[in-house]
Amino acid sequence: MSDDLTAIGQQILASQPFSQLLKAQISEFRQGYAELRLKINPELTQQFGFVHGGVLSYAADNAITFAGGSVLGLEVVTAEYKINYVKPAQDQELIARASVLSSGSRQAVCQCLVYCQDEQNETLVAVAQGTIMTLSSKRSL
Repeated sequence: MSDDLTAIGQQILASQPFSQLLKAQISEFRQGYAELRLKINPELTQQFGFVHGGVLSYAADNAITFAGGSVLGLEVVTAEYKINYVKPAQDQELIARASVLSSGSRQAVCQCLVYCQDEQNETLVAVAQGTIMTLSSKRSL
């Protein structure tokens, strides 16, 4: 089932022009969990050389939407979310790990921890929480 969800997640990500622009990859996708990865390059940084907050926000938002969609079905959107930036992001790769904290038939509350990774270490750079809601009452996963 996890391999099936990962393939579905990769198809969805491939259909998102902004995700393609950022070259985001879904590395793990299973019931209640999603992991999104994004290589850091100079075009994604701000004037101090840190990853732009909008890129961190994208990673968190998309990861929580995938996590919520894994329990609600494919037709979901973010109803609301917040993000806390806890440390400047730099290094080689962003990793956004999202999980479902609670879900019902039409919405799921999800949390995402965003890390920067170099060759040896991961550093927590942001924490996000959001509510994902279904666009229809049908469950498709």
